[in-house]
Formats: sequence, C-alpha cells, structure tokens
Amino acid sequence: MTDSVSRVVDLDLRLVGYFAAVAEHRHFGRAAAALRVAQPSLSRQIRRLEQQIGVRLFDRTPQSTRLTEAGEVFLPRAKALLRLAAQATAQARDAAQPGRITIGYTTGMIITPVVRALRREHPDADVHTQHLEWNQPRDALLDHRVDAVVCALPFSTDQLRVTILYDEPRVVLLPIDHRLAGRQSVTLDDIADEPIPKFRDCDPAWNDFWRIDPRPDGSRAPEGPLFETLDDGLELVAAGRAVAITTGFHKRLRPDITTVPLEGVEPGHMVLASRAGDRSRLVAAFSKLAAAHLTARRGIGVSGDGAEPGQLAAPGR
Repeated sequence: MTDSVSRVVDLDLRLVGYFAAVAEHRHFGRAAAALRVAQPSLSRQIRRLEQQIGVRLFDRTPQSTRLTEAGEVFLPRAKALLRLAAQATAQARDAAQPGRITIGYTTGMIITPVVRALRREHPDADVHTQHLEWNQPRDALLDHRVDAVVCALPFSTDQLRVTILYDEPRVVLLPIDHRLAGRQSVTLDDIADEPIPKFRDCDPAWNDFWRIDPRPDGSRAPEGPLFETLDDGLELVAAGRAVAITTGFHKRLRPDITTVPLEGVEPGHMVLASRAGDRSRLVAAFSKLAAAHLTARRGIGVSGDGAEPGQLAAPGR
C-alpha cells in the first residue's frame, strides 16, 4: 500500500457537518441560524475545512453561495460520512443500552398517550421523545437520531417500514377575512386562481401533494411565495398573500386564520415510520401501541371505515 493511500486524513466531522449545512441552505446566514452559531465563526470553520482538504468548496459572492466543482463532488461523500458516524455511534449506544428508544414526532402529532402507555408497559425502558421539523423524519431515522417517528406522508420510504395510522381530511387554510371563509366546504375550482405557497429546498413530492400539483385536470397549481418554516407559512396566509392546503390542526395556531374543508381530494396520511429490519422490542411495542391508541383516537383506519392500519412496503415513493 502506498503512502498516499495509507496516510490518515485528519478530517473534523464537526466541520463536515457545517459544510453540509451551508450546502443545504446555499447561504451562510441561513446555515448559521440553523446551526445556532455566529456567521463569522461558521465562515472561519468552512475555511478550516477547505484547508484540511486542500480545495475550495464554495464560491462566495455578496449575492450567493455556490458549491465549486470540488464541493459538488465532496457533498454526497460528506453526507455519507456524517450518516455512517451517526449510525456507528447510535449502534454502539444501542448495544450498551438495549432498553432505550427515541420517538420522533412532527408538529401537530400528539404522541403522549402512546408514550405513557409504553412507559407503563416497560417501566425499565429509557424512553425519549424528540420534535422534528416536517422534512426531517427520514433522515432522523436513517441517522439513528430517532428510532420511530409519527408524521405525515409523503416522503421516500426506501429503507423504512411505514404504517398508516389514520387519515386526516385536507382543508384550505385562509385568512379570516377571505372571501371563502365561513363556507361549509370548497373545491379545487373555488381556489383555482389562489396562489399556493411552496416550501423552499423541499422534496418535490411533498410540495406536489400539499399543493395538489398538478390538478386532476392536468393544470398546474398557481405559484405562490416560497417559505422555510411553518410560522413563515402561517404569516403568508394570515397576510392574505396565499392560501394553503393542509390539515385542520393549523387553525388552532393563530386566531387570524381559519380553515374550510376541501372536497374531492385524497386525505393526508398520518403514519408511523421506523427503520426496515429494526428488531428492537421497544420499537415493536411502540408500533403496536401507536396502532391501537392513535387509530382508535381518530376512529379512522386506512380506508376511513375502522379498518386495520395499513402498512406500506419499505421500497418507497
């Protein structure tokens, strides 16, 4: 083996994580905010990483931050490094603490009854919960940050086991003074010309489902403003700049917005996801309890008629 091949590379994984964040946001300020570090400090850390590797990873201008050709090559490998490190750490901890589980949930998902039931049935287990952003469940599972997640489809289910717990009818989220506010229900025709916002840097399948794009007749959903967080989206709706297609819980978040049922569309699917092939007894116990408590709480099965929860195959959308 040559010296160049056998030489140990001194690569700081923390800096690799910073690089991945900047690459995701394409903006040092937004990445710094997400990482909760000062922007000048983040810039210095990226320069340190570039010095360690010996190449420039970003082209920086006052208007934009773009990956260099070397950065584009490094990005998927950097993500793989971070994921492998997280998996190695989590698997070592699991081996040392087989009675531990971390359960993820996204905004609007109430998992308290299931968590309490799990703790009653397994009083010696170390049970944790973790809130996740709407676009984090898949990565959080594959990175072993959580062991099970209650969240909404759609997302790629490759390498995952996904069970539909219940369906939520979709609604249109409106400002309270909107022309459609107070209606018993609306159809897609009623909102045909209303701008629908888009999550920035989002899995296209998510935006397409929640914008119903394309529409059943093949037409495209009207373009709306981009946003990054739930609060940003609610502000856009409350200000009258867009309407959104969602589920009913959002109405409880602000007094200046309301919802109207949307007829003739597929409901949202609320699911339990875990890693395919995970044989953890606690994940199995949580899955059983979630199917009983959450489906029973809604009174809805996959078909809406009290059927048993449905399971999606691991290879996904």
